[in-house]
Amino acid sequence: MATISDVAARAGVSTATVSRALNGKSTVDRDLAARVREAAEELGYQPNGPARNLRRQEAAVVALIISDVENPFFTAIARGVEDVAHEVGYSVVLCNSDESADKENRYIDIAIQERVAGVILSPSGTTTSVEKLTSRGTAFVAVDRPLPEQESDVVLVDTRLAARQATAHLIAQGYDRIGCITGPLGVRTADDRLAGYRDALKAARLRSTTKLVRRTEYKAAGARRAAQDLLDQAEPPDALLVANSAMAVGVLQALQEHGIRPGRDVGMVAFDDAPWAELVDPPLSVVAQPAYEIGTVAARLLLARIADNSRPATTTTLGARLIERGSSHRG
Repeated sequence: MATISDVAARAGVSTATVSRALNGKSTVDRDLAARVREAAEELGYQPNGPARNLRRQEAAVVALIISDVENPFFTAIARGVEDVAHEVGYSVVLCNSDESADKENRYIDIAIQERVAGVILSPSGTTTSVEKLTSRGTAFVAVDRPLPEQESDVVLVDTRLAARQATAHLIAQGYDRIGCITGPLGVRTADDRLAGYRDALKAARLRSTTKLVRRTEYKAAGARRAAQDLLDQAEPPDALLVANSAMAVGVLQALQEHGIRPGRDVGMVAFDDAPWAELVDPPLSVVAQPAYEIGTVAARLLLARIADNSRPATTTTLGARLIERGSSHRG
């Protein structure tokens, strides 16, 4: 593999001149810069980005702080981040905040102590500690949820629109007592999915009632309890919108315990196309989010910010896709 010294020797200049020329410094004569670039191209020389970071006393490592490592949505994001980082020589350290602001804060402290080059995180809730990263000048990007009161690059999915479309699909199938099981109050994705559900009910002139809405942790156990509570009502829902795949597991458990079959007895759509969603009977209708793409986009944004932390903050909003299967069609 060609080194910067090889390029300098081929171009007949110093290594310092090669570095300035390849970094686009205006102090290098135009013809000289062209000669350096030609030499680099002939030798197949590639500047070592991680090495530049190490000269700034930063590790060639990025930290990825996600909310739930057991959730396939976040593991797909992690794979996207890792694939892009690996291409340019960075390693990825995976941290699981477990929706805990305290754990998130500890991992941010560790990232700073270890001098990582940058951080990608899914904020745990209404508070965050990224001001520590800002004050140190460490690059960071948010995924899935925006950072509260903090300007940053962020990669989101329009889940409000997706929830509206999923609820409208249930309405079109003839369900008219549709319930919603979503995440904790103040978590952006949970709030947006509830808002989209209500948008669809309003558009269809169906009454939105708190009796058909439950908020709980983004976990199977909480969703199971929420579903049981809804199903035990005198007038239970005839369909359910569920905010993620982990929660869907709990809801399916509750339905089974009540002897209720999705599709035949109650319609159901859940966010995220988990690997098992097509294997249940009937197959689960889902809102498929582009999790891997979220990871790749976030990683590229982070690399760009590592190179230039003065760039204006950007918001990238991706779309989701409703996949209709048996659970949302009356059998």
